Amino acid sequence: MSNAGFRIFKKVNRPSKELIEQFRGLPVANIADEMNRFSCVDARIKRVNKAPLLGPAFTVKARIGDNMMFHKALDLAQPGDIIVVDVQGDAVNSVTGEIMMRQALKKGLAGIVIDGAIRDVEALQEMDMPIYAAAITPKGPYKDGPGEINVPVSCGGVVVNPGDILVGDADGIVVIRPQDAPVIAEKAKGKLKKEQATMKAIEEGTLDRSIYSDEAFVKKGCEIIDDFYK
Repeated sequence: MSNAGFRIFKKVNRPSKELIEQFRGLPVANIADEMNRFSCVDARIKRVNKAPLLGPAFTVKARIGDNMMFHKALDLAQPGDIIVVDVQGDAVNSVTGEIMMRQALKKGLAGIVIDGAIRDVEALQEMDMPIYAAAITPKGPYKDGPGEINVPVSCGGVVVNPGDILVGDADGIVVIRPQDAPVIAEKAKGKLKKEQATMKAIEEGTLDRSIYSDEAFVKKGCEIIDDFYK
């Protein structure tokens, strides 16, 4: 018997901790560049505090304005998991606040990402657990269901599967499929090294800017006029 829309899958194919740790300290922008600028969660989902986000996704598909399945996910998720809640970007009702987030922190979760609204934001700003959300409102949730746990969800326009690796910083969140992660991690590390070399060249005054010279622009077909606009 299948009851699509009201199901809980208890098992998650989590990537190894060693694989996840390959992304620690890597800027999200570097990772995204090496994924051809795809798989970045929409900018409307912003971080609440400064704790860095890194871990595997534990997904929740919730009914708009309802957090019953989110509560169940708090019981089922393991330390190190990131609970990703899809409430279709709803900003009318918050689906979590300080009490639930203190439970998540106590359990050792690696973060919470909500495509929807939260409340008690001043308390959440002080927590040493990364929290991202699309909106803030004092209006609370209902607890009726239905919903699903550990199914593919939509978060900020990106499909997130249970076990996907999430990396987040001040710029936002990128979602990585575990099967792609080893190559992406190595590419992102290379990208970071190149950027560090560029920063050094800027400080030393040796950065090559020839690709932005007048000659380079003319080769591209740009008309350069040594006169005022008339």
